[in-house]
Amino acid sequence: MQKNDNRVESKQTLINALAQTVKTGIIKSNLIPMFAGLFLAIYTYQYSLTEKLPEILFALIGTSLVIGAAGALNNLYDRDIDKIMERTKNRPTVTGRIKPRNVLLLGITMAVLGIFILALATPLAGLLGFLGLFFYTVPYTMWSKRRTVYNTEIGSISGAMPPLIGWASIYPDITHPAIIGLFIISIIWQMPHFYAIAIRKHKEYQAAGVPMLPVVKGIRRTYIQTNIYLIVVVATSFLLGTLSLGLQLVALLLSLSWLTLSILGYHKMDSEKWAKSMFLFSLIYMTVLFSTVIIYSLMGTIFDL
Repeated sequence: MQKNDNRVESKQTLINALAQTVKTGIIKSNLIPMFAGLFLAIYTYQYSLTEKLPEILFALIGTSLVIGAAGALNNLYDRDIDKIMERTKNRPTVTGRIKPRNVLLLGITMAVLGIFILALATPLAGLLGFLGLFFYTVPYTMWSKRRTVYNTEIGSISGAMPPLIGWASIYPDITHPAIIGLFIISIIWQMPHFYAIAIRKHKEYQAAGVPMLPVVKGIRRTYIQTNIYLIVVVATSFLLGTLSLGLQLVALLLSLSWLTLSILGYHKMDSEKWAKSMFLFSLIYMTVLFSTVIIYSLMGTIFDL
């Protein structure tokens, strides 16, 4: 009986280690914008859910695998700095619970399978999956993350790929203003979000030698740059009006609220509290916006609105 218990515990430990290595939390959070783009395309081009069921499954599985591959390869490459930072020092790639060679094989296998499965939906979806993985692994992880304060901007390209992949899995043309709007919002959102994290983890990034904007340029510069990006988010909200006035109003209300919080909060709170409030609102913003897009698209598709 003891041996069986040990086997179960060992298997569970391995599953947890694999989940941390491929960053299942990030996979789940990125599936929300992917489905937003996907269902928006189904609604826009008046497809039924049943006729696009294979593409929906390909998008779900392929996107999950590609994002998991990116997480595994990132963990593999960043082992040296992850062991310095408190929030990453217990990752399996740092503690040795998973050997580097196995992580590499896992990442490559997931990448190949993920891109292939996305390509079964449309070749464009496969190409976007590859580009997202490439930008995250090479320009971001291997180059800019340790060399420039603009690492967040460079990494944001890959972070904004999920809505494009979702849309392209249904319809192989990503020039519609609505999906361009979601793509731009997904890019710009990442700067205030990750700046807030960098302020809260200032000492850890400094110790690891990661040149995040608040670490190198200070809080005041970060505040100004954050507001510039939020103004762009406000302006981008109008692109959603090409498809739905309701979606535009939701996006506009959320972005104006975020900008107001940034300006008022900066002058009323210390930097730590301001960063925390900005981080929390960034999560609310993305959850509400993309959930609204998904619900709106599904309702329109199901009830033929």
